[in-house]
Amino acid sequence: MPRPMFTYTKQVLENVSFDPKLFCKEVEKAIKILLPYEIEQLIDWLHNFTTEKPELKACLIYVE
Repeated sequence: MPRPMFTYTKQVLENVSFDPKLFCKEVEKAIKILLPYEIEQLIDWLHNFTTEKPELKACLIYVE
């Protein structure tokens, strides 16, 4: 079964990645609603996603 909340969160983050402030807000919200194992997956995904967009690396402080 797919993980709809995690998939939705990734989609939202991809869509708001043009604005670092908005991206950080969405990361904060995601941490509050995702399950612990989904948060681990989100952290991995964020590390991969932000390698191409260094302006978003500041948002990693919310997950570390």
